[in-house]
Amino acid sequence: MYHAAPGLCHFRLRLEISVKALRGFRFRLIGITLVSALWAVGGTPTNPRIGPGLHGAMPAGYRVVTLKPSGATVAVIGLIECPELEGAQQVSQGLAAKIVSAQGVTLQEFPQNLSFRVTATLRKTLIEPPDGEFATTEDPQEFLMKLWFRLKVYDGLEMHEIQPQSVTMIGVPPDIPYDERVYRVTYDVGKLPVTDRLILEVLSPEGEKLMHFAVALL
Repeated sequence: MYHAAPGLCHFRLRLEISVKALRGFRFRLIGITLVSALWAVGGTPTNPRIGPGLHGAMPAGYRVVTLKPSGATVAVIGLIECPELEGAQQVSQGLAAKIVSAQGVTLQEFPQNLSFRVTATLRKTLIEPPDGEFATTEDPQEFLMKLWFRLKVYDGLEMHEIQPQSVTMIGVPPDIPYDERVYRVTYDVGKLPVTDRLILEVLSPEGEKLMHFAVALL
């Protein structure tokens, strides 16, 4: 039977101990790195911040459709405008989730004033192809001029609507023919819990839903 030399056994033992020590160091280093990353984004190991911070102006989505029978392509693009949300962030997840402002204050309600900037354009501003067709009796440029808006608020299965404070067409004056229209739709939402969900519907001149934008903080 082969027997290893005593010196070689001691060497192997020291090597195994060194490898275990190195692995332990690597695990400690990974732990330190994760903790440092959490602190870097403003959280702690027991109260981590989830995802990037919110901004005062945030993309809400878009849709591209083909108008029938004209064949014109219209893109509708939404932007949520709320300066009070600049720098706010979701903290934790599940039942413990909450929204914390840039000043470190936990938000219990939506900011009272919300506005949406909705751009309806016949220009090729998006590379996305149309995802559907939409029937209308209006000329394409007139179609852009006659959009309607409806804000729905959901608390679980309950829903109510909020009427806009104002609907303003910004940019090119309405009396000048143009292939793009930009709306600013402003709402006073009152005292809405941050757990509620908001849906802004964009309606055609005939009152049919063209698309919708969703707003949820949690």
